[in-house]
Amino acid sequence: MDETALIADAKKGDVQAYNRLVIHYQELAYNVARRIVGSPQAAEDITQESFIAAYQALNRFRGGSFKSWLLRIVTNRCYDELRRHKRRPQSSIDELTEDNESAPFMRSSGETPEQHQQRVELAEAIERCLQALPDDQRTAAVLCDVEGYDYNEIAGILSVSLGTVKSRISRARGKLRDCLQKVQELLPMQYRLST
Repeated sequence: MDETALIADAKKGDVQAYNRLVIHYQELAYNVARRIVGSPQAAEDITQESFIAAYQALNRFRGGSFKSWLLRIVTNRCYDELRRHKRRPQSSIDELTEDNESAPFMRSSGETPEQHQQRVELAEAIERCLQALPDDQRTAAVLCDVEGYDYNEIAGILSVSLGTVKSRISRARGKLRDCLQKVQELLPMQYRLST
């Protein structure tokens, strides 16, 4: 995929070129949004809104990493959603009734029912601990430890200094470690802290 050519064509109004960019980045954008806001429905909305906003602002894109620019839009939309949700918290009937399946990357076919249940409980515990982090720390941790971005890329995506990124990730990891130690019986032996 020639991203530079697609962006140039999209800036000229070629919707098909922009759609190819959307198809290429939609899973990444959704995964980042899902981990930050914690709700699949909200992540879908944020992803869609982010691509619309990116298309409308495409003429302001001045080059560099399109992925970083797009993820900055996604994380800003996530922050907006988190602020809105804090002002007006609400629960969805769907969220209350749907079974919380573990993420596809955590599924395995050769396990016993007990192992499956332990893995599901661990995934739920990790998600709870992740959602308990302050928004800025959770975002930095998701971008680094889930999506695999390096510190410089995260600083660009979040428009903060490198030191701020390092601080947020360090604090997030410490809080996650402390939170997960409360359910250390679910953790594999190599991740349990000895007392």
